Amino acid sequence: MKIGVLISGRGSNLKALIDACAKADFPAEIVLVISNKENAGGLDIARAAGIATKVVSHRDYDTREAFDHVMNDALLEAGADFICNAGFMRILSDWFVAQWHDRQLNIHPSLLPAFKGLKVHERVLEAGCKVSGCTVHFVRPAMDEGPIVAQAAVPILEGDTPETLAARILEAEHGIYPEALRLVAEGRVRIVDERTVIR
Repeated sequence: MKIGVLISGRGSNLKALIDACAKADFPAEIVLVISNKENAGGLDIARAAGIATKVVSHRDYDTREAFDHVMNDALLEAGADFICNAGFMRILSDWFVAQWHDRQLNIHPSLLPAFKGLKVHERVLEAGCKVSGCTVHFVRPAMDEGPIVAQAAVPILEGDTPETLAARILEAEHGIYPEALRLVAEGRVRIVDERTVIR
Protein backbone atom coordinates (compact mmCIF):
# COMPACT_ATOMS: atom_id res chain seq x y z
CA MET A 1 0.00 0.00 0.00
CA LYS A 2 1.36 3.41 -1.01
CA ILE A 3 0.82 5.99 1.74
CA GLY A 4 0.67 9.76 1.70
CA VAL A 5 1.03 11.39 5.13
CA LEU A 6 -0.42 14.82 5.98
CA ILE A 7 1.30 16.76 8.77
CA SER A 8 1.42 20.22 10.32
CA GLY A 9 3.95 19.89 13.13
CA ARG A 10 6.84 18.04 14.73
CA GLY A 11 6.08 14.71 13.11
CA SER A 12 6.34 12.25 16.01
CA ASN A 13 3.51 10.06 14.68
CA LEU A 14 5.04 10.36 11.21
CA LYS A 15 8.30 9.03 12.67
CA ALA A 16 6.44 6.07 14.19
CA LEU A 17 4.90 5.31 10.79
CA ILE A 18 8.24 5.68 9.00
CA ASP A 19 9.91 3.31 11.47
CA ALA A 20 7.14 0.76 10.98
CA CYS A 21 7.25 0.99 7.19
CA ALA A 22 11.02 0.41 7.28
CA LYS A 23 10.46 -3.14 8.58
CA ALA A 24 10.71 -5.81 5.93
CA ASP A 25 7.36 -7.39 6.79
CA PHE A 26 5.34 -4.16 6.92
CA PRO A 27 2.75 -4.02 4.10
CA ALA A 28 2.93 -0.28 3.39
CA GLU A 29 5.36 2.32 2.06
CA ILE A 30 5.25 6.10 2.54
CA VAL A 31 5.63 7.79 -0.85
CA LEU A 32 4.94 11.43 0.08
CA VAL A 33 4.68 13.69 3.12
CA ILE A 34 2.66 16.90 2.70
CA SER A 35 2.71 19.75 5.20
CA ASN A 36 0.66 22.93 5.21
CA LYS A 37 3.51 24.60 7.16
CA GLU A 38 6.97 25.00 5.67
CA ASN A 39 8.65 24.94 9.09
CA ALA A 40 7.03 21.69 10.26
CA GLY A 41 9.61 19.50 11.97
CA GLY A 42 8.15 16.42 10.34
CA LEU A 43 9.47 17.54 6.96
CA ASP A 44 13.04 17.11 8.20
CA ILE A 45 12.18 13.64 9.55
CA ALA A 46 10.77 12.63 6.16
CA ARG A 47 13.73 14.01 4.23
CA ALA A 48 16.18 12.23 6.53
CA ALA A 49 14.36 9.00 5.68
CA GLY A 50 14.58 9.70 1.95
CA ILE A 51 10.86 10.33 1.56
CA ALA A 52 9.56 12.94 -0.89
CA THR A 53 8.03 16.03 0.73
CA LYS A 54 5.81 18.86 -0.42
CA VAL A 55 4.65 22.06 1.26
CA VAL A 56 1.17 23.25 0.33
CA SER A 57 0.38 26.37 2.34
CA HIS A 58 -3.31 26.85 3.00
CA ARG A 59 -2.63 30.60 3.07
CA ASP A 60 -2.03 30.54 -0.68
CA TYR A 61 -5.61 29.52 -1.50
CA ASP A 62 -8.90 31.38 -1.22
CA THR A 63 -10.96 28.31 -0.39
CA ARG A 64 -10.49 25.09 1.52
CA GLU A 65 -11.44 23.10 -1.56
CA ALA A 66 -8.85 24.82 -3.76
CA PHE A 67 -6.18 23.91 -1.21
CA ASP A 68 -7.44 20.35 -1.05
CA HIS A 69 -7.37 19.99 -4.85
CA VAL A 70 -3.66 20.81 -4.89
CA MET A 71 -2.97 18.26 -2.15
CA ASN A 72 -5.07 15.67 -3.96
CA ASP A 73 -3.15 16.19 -7.21
CA ALA A 74 0.19 15.84 -5.39
CA LEU A 75 -0.92 12.62 -3.69
CA LEU A 76 -2.10 11.08 -6.95
CA GLU A 77 1.07 12.14 -8.75
CA ALA A 78 3.14 10.41 -6.05
CA GLY A 79 1.12 7.22 -6.52
CA ALA A 80 -0.51 7.28 -3.08
CA ASP A 81 -3.56 5.08 -2.67
CA PHE A 82 -4.10 5.73 1.04
CA ILE A 83 -3.65 8.67 3.45
CA CYS A 84 -2.61 8.90 7.09
CA ASN A 85 -3.25 12.19 8.88
CA ALA A 86 -0.52 12.62 11.48
CA GLY A 87 -1.07 15.87 13.33
CA PHE A 88 -2.59 17.62 10.32
CA MET A 89 -4.31 20.69 11.74
CA ARG A 90 -6.65 21.57 8.89
CA ILE A 91 -10.28 20.63 8.41
CA LEU A 92 -10.62 18.86 5.07
CA SER A 93 -13.36 19.69 2.61
CA ASP A 94 -16.21 17.26 2.04
CA TRP A 95 -14.94 16.94 -1.54
CA PHE A 96 -11.50 15.74 -0.42
CA VAL A 97 -12.92 13.33 2.15
CA ALA A 98 -15.16 11.85 -0.55
CA GLN A 99 -12.17 11.32 -2.88
CA TRP A 100 -10.45 9.26 -0.18
CA HIS A 101 -13.49 7.58 1.36
CA ASP A 102 -12.39 4.53 3.40
CA ARG A 103 -8.81 5.31 2.32
CA GLN A 104 -7.83 7.84 5.00
CA LEU A 105 -6.97 7.35 8.66
CA ASN A 106 -6.66 9.93 11.43
CA ILE A 107 -5.39 9.70 14.98
CA HIS A 108 -7.04 11.66 17.78
CA PRO A 109 -5.82 12.01 21.41
CA SER A 110 -8.98 10.84 23.16
CA LEU A 111 -11.15 7.75 23.37
CA LEU A 112 -13.64 8.76 20.70
CA PRO A 113 -16.49 9.49 20.55
CA ALA A 114 -15.61 11.35 23.77
CA PHE A 115 -13.76 14.67 23.61
CA LYS A 116 -13.75 15.48 19.92
CA GLY A 117 -12.01 18.66 18.77
CA LEU A 118 -9.24 20.69 20.39
CA LYS A 119 -7.87 21.17 23.95
CA VAL A 120 -8.67 17.53 24.63
CA HIS A 121 -6.40 16.99 27.63
CA GLU A 122 -7.55 20.13 29.41
CA ARG A 123 -11.18 19.09 28.96
CA VAL A 124 -10.52 15.51 30.09
CA LEU A 125 -8.90 16.72 33.31
CA GLU A 126 -11.61 19.31 33.94
CA ALA A 127 -14.23 16.55 33.61
CA GLY A 128 -12.49 14.46 36.28
CA CYS A 129 -11.99 11.44 34.02
CA LYS A 130 -9.93 8.53 35.34
CA VAL A 131 -8.96 7.20 31.91
CA SER A 132 -8.17 8.83 28.59
CA GLY A 133 -6.35 7.56 25.53
CA CYS A 134 -6.22 7.75 21.75
CA THR A 135 -8.15 6.54 18.72
CA VAL A 136 -7.29 5.68 15.12
CA HIS A 137 -10.32 6.04 12.87
CA PHE A 138 -11.33 6.38 9.25
CA VAL A 139 -11.99 9.98 8.21
CA ARG A 140 -15.50 11.28 7.59
CA PRO A 141 -16.69 14.84 6.80
CA ALA A 142 -17.59 15.59 10.42
CA MET A 143 -14.63 16.32 12.70
CA ASP A 144 -13.28 13.29 14.58
CA GLU A 145 -16.04 11.03 13.25
CA GLY A 146 -15.64 7.75 11.43
CA PRO A 147 -15.30 4.01 11.98
CA ILE A 148 -12.80 3.19 14.73
CA VAL A 149 -9.89 0.87 13.90
CA ALA A 150 -7.93 0.92 17.16
CA GLN A 151 -7.90 2.54 20.59
CA ALA A 152 -5.50 2.60 23.52
CA ALA A 153 -6.49 3.51 27.06
CA VAL A 154 -4.14 5.62 29.19
CA PRO A 155 -4.79 6.03 32.94
CA ILE A 156 -4.97 9.54 34.35
CA LEU A 157 -2.62 9.91 37.31
CA GLU A 158 -2.96 12.06 40.40
CA GLY A 159 -1.35 15.43 39.68
CA ASP A 160 -1.47 15.06 35.89
CA THR A 161 -1.32 18.24 33.86
CA PRO A 162 -2.43 18.57 30.24
CA GLU A 163 1.26 18.34 29.31
CA THR A 164 2.08 15.18 31.28
CA LEU A 165 -1.09 13.46 30.11
CA ALA A 166 -0.43 14.48 26.50
CA ALA A 167 3.09 13.02 26.65
CA ARG A 168 1.85 9.61 27.85
CA ILE A 169 -0.96 9.52 25.33
CA LEU A 170 1.48 10.40 22.54
CA GLU A 171 3.53 7.32 23.44
CA ALA A 172 0.39 5.23 23.08
CA GLU A 173 -0.34 6.87 19.72
CA HIS A 174 3.07 5.79 18.45
CA GLY A 175 2.13 2.19 19.23
CA ILE A 176 -1.39 1.95 17.85
CA TYR A 177 -1.11 4.06 14.67
CA PRO A 178 1.34 1.73 12.88
CA GLU A 179 -0.62 -1.31 14.04
CA ALA A 180 -3.89 0.15 12.78
CA LEU A 181 -2.26 0.90 9.42
CA ARG A 182 -0.93 -2.66 9.29
CA LEU A 183 -4.42 -4.09 9.83
CA VAL A 184 -5.82 -1.94 7.03
CA ALA A 185 -2.92 -2.59 4.63
CA GLU A 186 -3.19 -6.35 5.18
CA GLY A 187 -6.85 -6.19 4.16
CA ARG A 188 -8.03 -7.30 7.59
CA VAL A 189 -10.42 -4.36 8.17
CA ARG A 190 -13.91 -4.19 6.66
CA ILE A 191 -16.42 -1.42 7.26
CA VAL A 192 -19.99 -2.61 7.86
CA ASP A 193 -22.69 -0.08 8.75
CA GLU A 194 -20.00 2.47 9.69
CA ARG A 195 -18.35 0.06 12.13
CA THR A 196 -15.10 -1.78 11.54
CA VAL A 197 -14.96 -5.54 11.47
CA ILE A 198 -11.39 -6.76 12.02
CA ARG A 199 -10.34 -10.21 10.88
